[in-house]
Amino acid sequence: MPKPSDAERAWEAVLRLHAALLPRLDRVVAREGGMPLGWYDVLLELNDGGGRLTMGQLAERVVLSRTRVSRLVDELTGAGLVAREANPDDGRSAFAVLTADGRRRFLAAARAYLPAIEREFAPVDADRLAEVADGLEAVLGAVTGEPAARERRSRR
Repeated sequence: MPKPSDAERAWEAVLRLHAALLPRLDRVVAREGGMPLGWYDVLLELNDGGGRLTMGQLAERVVLSRTRVSRLVDELTGAGLVAREANPDDGRSAFAVLTADGRRRFLAAARAYLPAIEREFAPVDADRLAEVADGLEAVLGAVTGEPAARERRSRR
């Protein structure tokens, strides 16, 4: 069998790292932040989207549960963290709107999530970690055609 290419090695590492860290971070956010990581992801995008996005916009932006966005919004609505509003410009779509309690709970969960990310990556040399982040952002930019979103780095 031929030696894997660097692209194959990078992809495998990304997938394995995601699989290893996601459950660990989910446990921290659930235990210390009081919500599942999927909820945090939706609240994060709503917060960054000015508190209001169409369901389609939200589905394009979430990272963890693109296929479950509608169900997650239903759960968040039931918990009083998000409200649904009809879109007056398009009767086929609706807005997901971050409530004041949703914003408060999101910020509280961020106080657990962001330090947990730092702890998980702490064993890696800071210069090496910066190289990896820069490299992954470059690949992301090449794939999406968008410039690297450095401002998003501290939120995920």
